[in-house]
Amino acid sequence: MEIGCGEGGVLQPFAAKGCFCLGVDLNPARIELANEFLQQQVSSAEMLFLYKNVYDQDFLDNYKNSFDLIILKDAIEHIPEQEKFIPYLKNFLRGGGQIFFGFPPWYMPFGGHQQVCRNKTASVLPYYHLLPKPLYKGILKLFGEHEVVIQELLEIKDTGISIERFEKIVEDSGLKIVGKQHFLVNPIYKYKFGLKPRKQSGVISAIPWVRDFLTTCVYYMVG
Repeated sequence: MEIGCGEGGVLQPFAAKGCFCLGVDLNPARIELANEFLQQQVSSAEMLFLYKNVYDQDFLDNYKNSFDLIILKDAIEHIPEQEKFIPYLKNFLRGGGQIFFGFPPWYMPFGGHQQVCRNKTASVLPYYHLLPKPLYKGILKLFGEHEVVIQELLEIKDTGISIERFEKIVEDSGLKIVGKQHFLVNPIYKYKFGLKPRKQSGVISAIPWVRDFLTTCVYYMVG
């Protein structure tokens, strides 16, 4: 299962390997596109895409203890109350199942997702998402950003997650980190900006808080 599946591209390789794949998203337009783009796999029951909230009781009833792997790729930083959400995911795992998390740490240069800004300067200016919310909002308005974009960025400011807080939530949830990789250069930047992915230095990765400011992406497997 992928939570925050968008158009379903991340799940496609798993379906090709013979896995049943469920994609869930709270954006109905993206679910519609997933059903359109992957019509063949959906028709053959290899994949299923749902516009659904995983907290809904009927969803829990239908999919409790159903998945060997749950994927959250660039999703957890958008979800509120992560202290509640992450342990809740255990309901959907089979015995021995694991959860993959991939996300940009909040304190990294563009952890506020300001790259979505239309103003060029606003989109490339690092770290200003860490300013107090009134000042951050004022700068976005000064750059001429649309109110919809500003509200989206302010919501991310409320839900952004650091490496330290993520690891603590995992530990408090009774889950264990079974694998992790930190990146100096996010692998997705290869497709967005033509930059070669680079793993973070082991020394930097071992320094709490410092690593948050210098690491653009983290991958974790927990179970």
